[in-house]
Amino acid sequence: MGTHVYQKGSNITPERLRLDFPNEEKLTEEQIKEVENIVNEQIEKKLPITFEEMNKQGALDLVSFAAFEEKYGDILKVYYVGPKEDPFSVEICNGPHVKNTSELGKFEITKQESIGSGIKRIKAILL
Repeated sequence: MGTHVYQKGSNITPERLRLDFPNEEKLTEEQIKEVENIVNEQIEKKLPITFEEMNKQGALDLVSFAAFEEKYGDILKVYYVGPKEDPFSVEICNGPHVKNTSELGKFEITKQESIGSGIKRIKAILL
């Protein structure tokens, strides 16, 4: 989708996910399928999910993007999806999380909508 896309907000429960991100255009069906395929490929790889706590600057140095930086405390949890030495993803998050992607079901985007100028929202579930 491009390097301009990053998390602007999210709400995640065991039943569903909501993710807000900057994008001018609505996602095409092809883009939706591509996102679903990428996520489902990682789930099928049975990747370990681990975390470590570290100071704020150490955490910010590790991640490619940190939303809501001003709200972070001094000690943060950094989650690794995949082996720590070569992870698929590194995220600052409070968790809790599953211990392995094999615990997740199939990822499916169920809805997308515009929530403001240049901001899109997707909703997804695990089947």
